[in-house]
Amino acid sequence: MKVSWIRGKDDFESFKILKNLGFDVYNMEDPENTDKKIEELVDNDCKIIILSNEIASFSSDIITKYQNQDDVSIVIAPK
Repeated sequence: MKVSWIRGKDDFESFKILKNLGFDVYNMEDPENTDKKIEELVDNDCKIIILSNEIASFSSDIITKYQNQDDVSIVIAPK
């Protein structure tokens, strides 16, 4: 099962330990492209996508799209 994390480009605290351990943590240069990144990860068979709270506010449409699907989970991480 593939898991990925998405955070803002200047957010160096969210998912810091996971990044240091070598997990797939993506920094979004332009938060407006969050939906595109989520679609890309889903197309690459990512099953769990965890968003920082800051980035989640830029992708409400895509979160709603995957809310009721069993094959992809999108999680918003609390601060």
